[in-house]
Amino acid sequence: MRWYQIASALLALAACGTPQEQCIRLNTHDLIVLDRLIAETQGNITRGFAYVDTVETVPVFVPCFSPALPGNPNPTPHTCLDDREQTVRRPAAINLDAEAAKLASMRKRRDQMARELAPVVADCKARYPE
Repeated sequence: MRWYQIASALLALAACGTPQEQCIRLNTHDLIVLDRLIAETQGNITRGFAYVDTVETVPVFVPCFSPALPGNPNPTPHTCLDDREQTVRRPAAINLDAEAAKLASMRKRRDQMARELAPVVADCKARYPE
């Protein structure tokens, strides 16, 4: 999937929801990102390893046409090799103690951020009652 397809899908999803939900989502974006990172780190600790996404170039067969020649104006179809990029997810070793410390730090920051954003969320609820 191309980046612009992902971006347009995210924009379409962002447009969904009530005005109150949109206001809360807009103002708590960093908290949402932090929640996702906490879940990922907790999953790494539970599994005992992390996943790392890498982009690799792989050859694939694609349909192509030979050029038209003076005696044969119709190009003939055949297959050609072309390089395509593919994202591959691979397991990677992690330091479990460092991951646990990172998780504790993120949870502490999340609690602090939630307290700071509580008035903002309350304001969104007051401005856009459901």
